[in-house]
Amino acid sequence: MAVARRVSLSADVKDALAREIPATAGTKTALRDALARYGARGGVFRTQRPAVARLVRVLAAGAPSIRKIEGKRLYKTPTYEIALESPTVSSRSAASHRERRLEVRGAFLACGSLATPAHGYHLEFVLPSGCAPDRLVRALTQLGIAPKRTLRKQRQVLYYKDLDQIVAVLTQIGAYGAVLQLEDVRAMKETKNRIRRLVNTEAANLDRVTSAAAAQREAIAFVADAYGLRNLTPAVREIAHLRMQHPDESLAELGRRCRPPVPKATVNGRLAIVMRLARRLREGAVRV
Repeated sequence: MAVARRVSLSADVKDALAREIPATAGTKTALRDALARYGARGGVFRTQRPAVARLVRVLAAGAPSIRKIEGKRLYKTPTYEIALESPTVSSRSAASHRERRLEVRGAFLACGSLATPAHGYHLEFVLPSGCAPDRLVRALTQLGIAPKRTLRKQRQVLYYKDLDQIVAVLTQIGAYGAVLQLEDVRAMKETKNRIRRLVNTEAANLDRVTSAAAAQREAIAFVADAYGLRNLTPAVREIAHLRMQHPDESLAELGRRCRPPVPKATVNGRLAIVMRLARRLREGAVRV
């Protein structure tokens, strides 16, 4: 049975970027050099995205056909190789803003990856063995998005975990579809978080109201036995009866049942009288 191949967000971004061919000779050269610098070793460019391989072949005039090597691991992702006739690339640093953007785009196409948002926000460049990170760090920093650095299996890794920085990188390289997708995910997460906070707040408020109502009913029952509700003032007696008859209602709802209706603060004050009376009666019973 054939194993279905995965299509990741990173692959989608690379395929979309690889379809965009620079318009001028200078920009084509800048992107070609970046792809060779971060994706070619020993004069051979390697990638797992056929669209990227086709882009390299178009930019590297006179390059031979693409060689496909079938994968042997679980998902059997093939590798595509192109032998470059002129593997030597310019060592001159990117001078203009446009060249820096193409430098980063070529690096992403050659050695970059973008995690699916469900797995957390993460964008990284895993540089080939022997490739110094300083040039790419400089280009990214000059674009205003300095990366973090680490070493993984003897390879230099530049990475971002902050969503705003990831969006900035993707915007600079022209991956606008991915930016929209990440912003949609951000908006959805923020909406879910707001709903969760509101639900938690409502649940906490309900717990407080329920606990307070239970304590009020207990106090009213104690006063009725130890003192008698008939001895309360008419207004306090009315609210005591209403609380016992409507144990789940809020203070505002109880206030609307009073004759005449009274505000929530008034209801709270009358119930507080009952609570204080119950406390004094209990203290008196203890002293006796």
